[in-house]
Amino acid sequence: PNHPEHASPMQRTDGGLNAMAGDDFQYSLGPPDSGFSLFLAERTKKIHFIRHAEGFHNVETKKTGSNECLLREGKPANQHPLWDARLTPTGIAQAKALKKHLAKRPSGGRSFTAFDLVVVSPLTRTCETAYHIFGDGRQPGKPAFLCEGVAPEGSIEHERGDKVPAPRILVREECRERWGQYVCDGRRNISEIMSEFPSFDFSEVPYEEDRFYTENGREPDEHTCARGLAFLQWLNRRPEKCIAVVTHSSFLRHIFQQFGGNLHNDDMDRLQRLAGNCELRSIVMCSHGNRDGQEIPPMTAAAPRSTVRVDSFAHSLDKLGTEDGPRCSTASLLGNITE
Repeated sequence: PNHPEHASPMQRTDGGLNAMAGDDFQYSLGPPDSGFSLFLAERTKKIHFIRHAEGFHNVETKKTGSNECLLREGKPANQHPLWDARLTPTGIAQAKALKKHLAKRPSGGRSFTAFDLVVVSPLTRTCETAYHIFGDGRQPGKPAFLCEGVAPEGSIEHERGDKVPAPRILVREECRERWGQYVCDGRRNISEIMSEFPSFDFSEVPYEEDRFYTENGREPDEHTCARGLAFLQWLNRRPEKCIAVVTHSSFLRHIFQQFGGNLHNDDMDRLQRLAGNCELRSIVMCSHGNRDGQEIPPMTAAAPRSTVRVDSFAHSLDKLGTEDGPRCSTASLLGNITE
């Protein structure tokens, strides 16, 4: 759903996007209660979370005013017209607008934003969103230095003829939407989706069919929270420093509600509020280093898979429906959030 705009001193572009202008900042660890967070630069990385653009299921829920249109109504979920819902023409336009925005958004010493890695949920609407923003991904297994990508047209780098390799676009089940009950949150077989996105890397998706979706109940909140933390653990271990994640609103909410307890109220609200369609929300993630060596077991539908635990999941779950409640974690998500 659409949400009220929030005033911000950050750069704004047509379509209501906010962005960090010049995000080559660094952090390291300071005294408590100072109002600052300092972290060693080598332990930080920028994660740019993007919610998928408008899908047909979003249109239907707005039209009817409820989620009842997303129920299977006694039929197999995969026979519903909104099963693994696609983007609308408006959604495609939203993704293309974000692509233009990133082409003019300074980052990392360039006049545009380029990514080392794009991680995508396997659902069709996220794959479509990623494709319309980033285009074809780098061929799986091909090193970046052999890629013949070019900088965005109109940029200084393009005029110089700089080579900018396309990012690897990696599909991971861990960042899919909270599954179950609603037909839009199941996915088609991977072989069908792969045929539409041949430049995406599906090699780390474990199953052809959707073994996680359940027709009669939602993924438990606690499971989704733990899955979100485990996904952050996985991101933390990646060698890339600038990563985009194309994912879903409820999944993001289950991550962000576990962080931000020491932020100013305005920043906490901007971090934790529900994301709009094709919203870009950029954060700096810092590992404290005390759990980096812990094993991350494979994702399952049966139990939370994170080895990072917040002090009380009950507090995080309460926060999903309330305005206050403590949040605690062993990693930090730092400000500079974009709307």
